[in-house]
Amino acid sequence: MNEDPPPAKLFALLDDEYARRILTHLDQEPMSATELSERCDASPPTVYRRIDRLQRCGLLTEETRIDDGGNHYAVYESRFEGLAVVMEDGEFVVDLSRRADPADRLTNLWEGMR
Repeated sequence: MNEDPPPAKLFALLDDEYARRILTHLDQEPMSATELSERCDASPPTVYRRIDRLQRCGLLTEETRIDDGGNHYAVYESRFEGLAVVMEDGEFVVDLSRRADPADRLTNLWEGMR
């Protein structure tokens, strides 16, 4: 998602305890939904619903990994850096800061080497 979500949608998402827990854990290291479920003390369906909402707001990235047995699984990483809210002309204005997507960081690094 390139555009910031509407303030009401973002406020509702960040008001959710499980969404905040997920962002907090993913700020430390990338994790699978199973790991998040265990760390957040939440059911897998709850975690997957929050992951979906966080991804739609551009706050998580997903990477596919392969375990030693050849099974594929998704690992999630937080892109959330910060949120600033100001009032301008009677309306909330939200400045959502995100970390660069890992693919974008690689592209920027490559372009900087040329």
